[in-house]
Amino acid sequence: MLVVERLGTDLGNGLSSSEARRRLAEKGPNALVERGAKSPWKMLWEQFTSIMVVILVVAAVVSLLLHEYTDAIVIGVIVVLNALLGFVQEFRAERAMQALKRLAVPIVRARRDGRVAELSSRELVPGDIVLLEAGSHVPADGRLVEAANLRCQESALTGESEPAAKNAAVLADEDPAPGDRRNMVFLGTAVVAGRGVMVVTETGMATELGRIADMLQGVKREASPLAKRMAQLARALAVGVAGIVVLVFALGLLRGEDPRLLLLTAIGMAVAAIPEGLAAVVTIALALGAQRMLGRRALIRKLHAVETLGSVTVICTDKTGTLTENRMTVAVLDVAGHRRDVSELLTRDRATLEGDALAPFDHPALALTLAGGALCNDAVLQPRAGGRPAAVGDPTEGALVVAAAAFGMAKPELEAALPRVAELPFDSERKRMTTVHEVRDRARLPGLGTADRVAFTKGAVDGLLGLASSVRIEDRVEPMDEAMRARVRAANDELAGAGMRVLGVALRLLAADEDPAQVEQDLCLVGLAAMIDPPRAEVPEAVELCRTAGIRPVMITGDHPLTARTIAGELGFDTGRVVSGRELTELDDAALGETVASASVFARVAPEQKLDIVRTLQARGEVTAMTGDGVNDAPALRKADIGVAMGITGTDVAKEASDMVLLDDNFATIVAAVREGRAIYDNIRKFIRYTLTSNAGEIWVMLLAPFLGMGLPLLPVQILWVNLVTDGLPGLALGVEPAERGVMKRPPLPLSRNVLGGGMAVDILWVGLLMGVVSLLHGFVAFRLGVPEAEWKTMVFTTLTLGQMGNALATRSSRDSLFSIGPLSNRPLVWAILLTFGLQMAITYVPFLQPVFHTAPLSPTELAVSLALSTVVFWAVELVKLVRRSRERSRSRA
Repeated sequence: MLVVERLGTDLGNGLSSSEARRRLAEKGPNALVERGAKSPWKMLWEQFTSIMVVILVVAAVVSLLLHEYTDAIVIGVIVVLNALLGFVQEFRAERAMQALKRLAVPIVRARRDGRVAELSSRELVPGDIVLLEAGSHVPADGRLVEAANLRCQESALTGESEPAAKNAAVLADEDPAPGDRRNMVFLGTAVVAGRGVMVVTETGMATELGRIADMLQGVKREASPLAKRMAQLARALAVGVAGIVVLVFALGLLRGEDPRLLLLTAIGMAVAAIPEGLAAVVTIALALGAQRMLGRRALIRKLHAVETLGSVTVICTDKTGTLTENRMTVAVLDVAGHRRDVSELLTRDRATLEGDALAPFDHPALALTLAGGALCNDAVLQPRAGGRPAAVGDPTEGALVVAAAAFGMAKPELEAALPRVAELPFDSERKRMTTVHEVRDRARLPGLGTADRVAFTKGAVDGLLGLASSVRIEDRVEPMDEAMRARVRAANDELAGAGMRVLGVALRLLAADEDPAQVEQDLCLVGLAAMIDPPRAEVPEAVELCRTAGIRPVMITGDHPLTARTIAGELGFDTGRVVSGRELTELDDAALGETVASASVFARVAPEQKLDIVRTLQARGEVTAMTGDGVNDAPALRKADIGVAMGITGTDVAKEASDMVLLDDNFATIVAAVREGRAIYDNIRKFIRYTLTSNAGEIWVMLLAPFLGMGLPLLPVQILWVNLVTDGLPGLALGVEPAERGVMKRPPLPLSRNVLGGGMAVDILWVGLLMGVVSLLHGFVAFRLGVPEAEWKTMVFTTLTLGQMGNALATRSSRDSLFSIGPLSNRPLVWAILLTFGLQMAITYVPFLQPVFHTAPLSPTELAVSLALSTVVFWAVELVKLVRRSRERSRSRA
């Protein structure tokens, strides 16, 4: 054999120990190598290097210098918790390589020095002869030199759900995909049946699994959209804070204020301008969103995924299990002259093991088709209380067993009437399976005549046609002429073209003394069974919702293009163009970019091509979600903005590389998570709008007061109190605001849009100015009337603080009135406002707190005026929203 010669080995004796040691020194151990991994200390240090964190650290230091220890402690706790959370998330992300390493095989049986020895898989080298058997794991990549009914489960590597039949034959294709290399076995896969002998061709990082590990370690993920926008905001705040310090200090010096007081005030304002609660609000909002998503069957592994979902523009999804039920079901039974669609009957969730005449057979050939498919079958039926029976075994065989049970022919009863006495197992060359049964109860299955035994054969239709000499038509048997062969082939092609998997069922009546080994001849074809993995009922609505939300759904599958087109069309995907994996390999970068921008269905795609699709979409500015379940999906899952692993069928490697795990493997769950992500990002923007508007009000008060001859109306301790109280509980409560109406009827926000975009910056300026002017006006009138300084400053202080509560209520929705969404629909915010009001009253009227905050008690009239003026901002914002809604209605009518 050529591969044996090239590798310089001996099939009977294997390598010598000395040659194996030489090759081991040359090639290295058979192990996956982890490259460029970050140390935990470096991960932790990087959590403190972002601009926002640096600003918060500076704010904490300044608070200490001002003896505002409470502020300093709160900011410090926020910084530490934020750093720990980021560290844990990144540390967990690095575990994907560890999951890959767990696929390594510890002990193998190989030929060395002319005998079979047990070796550590790390010692394997190219040229080693390894023995394989059912239940063993493949320890390296290798070429088969012997194979007896060998089948390997390669789904983790190739994406194919069914075990692959293997042989030692030479392939005609010079460079087939891994899933088509039937004479090769691969590291990390498992032998599920048969036995074989392989010669090791590649080890360690040179294997297919090693190549995936190399890709996985080479993938560098971009920062999430929220992280990018927060960095932009932090840079803007840093510049703004510096400008505030310089401006306030300069204006105060021109007025002859005390330089020390000016410095403290300027620094206090700078601290007040920083939204210290932003990191806490973002973390809490994301954590609560993750908790809600868990209730929707989506497990969030990395918190940034919650928000990034809201920015997704393309969802690339696998077909099997995500868009479909991952449960092969008989859809059509076809016999000569008769066809029955049984898909609706077989998807009913009901127990039918007793045979309740769900659809009585008036056609004997249909009964023989189902009975033959169930008897010539190794799947086992498992009854389930109150539901559809399930099958254990090969998915295709399971579908036949379940279908027969649904029509009153449960496999245990059939086997009692026709016990199996001999069999010819399935193999990849014959592409069929035959079982021989003794006929004990003729009444159980009509149409068997007086035969003592019957042989049932199921397999590929083309193969059965070559063996069939007759065909069952209703209750009679007729010769298989060319016209009938053409009719069967046409039916087979039609069903296969509709994306179904078609098997033929034939039988032969045997005499008691007939040799079972010679039964596969002169068969009588009784019918065809066409199977399909049915689409999930909820997916079409989810696909339509994606389109309404401006998200493009894309199907990427390893299935045949015809199957992909059929399923995609049923689910509502754009099927104008179906692109195969082979076509993708022939495209240059420019053509690939145009293809992924226009096509929504990709078939026969190798899992590694998913990485190319993700990179191309991201290069075009798309925020991409990618689903996957196999080991070789891991690089694409890590590269995607949102990697989504399957919780039921997904491998540990895929889950470790993902951001989110679907506990139900359902596409509709992704769409529900997108809705949650949009609501969370909206809430983060509401908090930013609220806190920066409130902080702007404080700044306007401090900037305008000197021009009115009032000096500095707020002391540093009062500025920091306003900042702590109003950025605290009310701000956090905005983070749990329910989703606004129409959240899935708008396109995703462009990545280029700043977090202050969409008119927010203008709102911050005018609302902040209004809040500052109203608060200052109250104090200015009292100042001109000769009210004591402590009192009029307390009026400004109280009006400003309570005005921010009205601002919080008005900020709950950017479009709808507070009265339409319900004042009590966010109860945490109501309690936060009541608590803030109580605290403000306490520092105003409690004697021992007055010296601390430099306040004076207000008269009932003064307090009433403060309360009335504090509502001005609320009514102004509500009026602006009313005008905007009126304009929207006018545009919609036009």
